[in-house]
Amino acid sequence: MNRKTSKIWFAAVALLALGLGTAAFGQAATGDAAVTTPVLTWRDMWRFGGPLMYVLAFLSVLAVAFITYFFIVLRKDQIAPDPQRRALIDTLRRGARDDARRVCEARPCPLSAICLVALDYLRDAPQADSALLKDIMEGEGARQADNIQGQTQYLLDVAVVAPMVGLLGTVFGMIQAFSVIALDIARAKPILLAAGVSQALITTAFGLIIGIPAMAFFAYFRRQSSKLVSHLESAATELLTTLLGNKTP
Repeated sequence: MNRKTSKIWFAAVALLALGLGTAAFGQAATGDAAVTTPVLTWRDMWRFGGPLMYVLAFLSVLAVAFITYFFIVLRKDQIAPDPQRRALIDTLRRGARDDARRVCEARPCPLSAICLVALDYLRDAPQADSALLKDIMEGEGARQADNIQGQTQYLLDVAVVAPMVGLLGTVFGMIQAFSVIALDIARAKPILLAAGVSQALITTAFGLIIGIPAMAFFAYFRRQSSKLVSHLESAATELLTTLLGNKTP
């Protein structure tokens, strides 16, 4: 395609875009001139949603609290900080177990907990068995890993419960809508039917608005916790290797 043909195509595309923009502007102007369609406000949605909106509001606050907490807690410097790992390795290589204990007590974390159970075992049993020391550290490591990964399940619970609460509101709203027809056909006005349908749709929407982000953040934090557990296992293995290389008090 030569330069002249390219200019022709460019001009055609520009004219098409200009025409579409003009048509859209004309449609918008026509819409502004027409009667404005009423839009539900947040207050209206809260009122139509019924009492279950308070439950959904509580779940939304709970989800935000969990997400903020996990962003603070699920970090490497909160699980197995590299400076602390290096300090523990240096003190254990020198045989200064009391200094290693003070390092652990100064910065409590899962890595400190694993190191402390190993130091307690070596203090009570100077002639410690290597296999038993490994089992003790692995047992404490498994407990710490379960604490790290298990706490993210709370966010999954919120992600599951919120849509179900919205579904419950849907059921209540449809019952309200159809009961108007079933109990008194003469009172079956559109406004009464709309109130029940509004509750059904609004609670479902808000339940999904809470549940979908909560599920997405749960997936993220689950992967993050798995990475942190792997890092913790690596640091604990390094501690075990150092301890096995210097078991004498």
